[in-house]
Amino acid sequence: MTSAPIRDPLADHFLTPQNSAFLFIDYQPSQLATIRSMDPALLLDNAVSTVKTIKTFGVPVVHSTVNVAAGQGPTLPELASLLADDKPLDRTTVNSWEDIEFLQAVRATGRRKLIICALWTEVCMAFTALDALRDGYEVYPVVDAIAGTSPEAHRAGLDRVIQGGGQPISWVSLACELQRDWARQETVAAIYEIVLTDRLLKEH
Repeated sequence: MTSAPIRDPLADHFLTPQNSAFLFIDYQPSQLATIRSMDPALLLDNAVSTVKTIKTFGVPVVHSTVNVAAGQGPTLPELASLLADDKPLDRTTVNSWEDIEFLQAVRATGRRKLIICALWTEVCMAFTALDALRDGYEVYPVVDAIAGTSPEAHRAGLDRVIQGGGQPISWVSLACELQRDWARQETVAAIYEIVLTDRLLKEH
């Protein structure tokens, strides 16, 4: 079997490393401690796998925290170590889109497809996604790497964004969508390790 020629990575309607940016918002100890829609350890594992995937493909990252300057803990160390090259923008606004530096950083990527991970689903993810949609961006919340204060809150936050035009994805589908063809040798080994060796094939 022969792969079709690679589609235009900028014009493709699917996510590609060349047409997307990653927004990573508020993965801090206090937020993780208050999620109730999924197991916190699994959430952290999924977030780590998501960030590793993003870094493998060189997708630009906008990394934000809330109220670290006022005493909130910084980004969780398991994630901060993977984002050492992406200095967090600390804000006071609940909605990242209402922070000037955050919005400038998003616009500076030049990308119109925004992959979003944020805690909580119903607040920091939903508010940012809804504003981005209003401004003409496409948004892709990573459904199993985000969580809310209850299962109902998580679902309501996702539903609200979907009704606004958001396109939910999982961390595994994100990795496969960016890889697209196992013949793309420069990233295949890393993605195989992230998705299969480290996670899906690992015995628990």
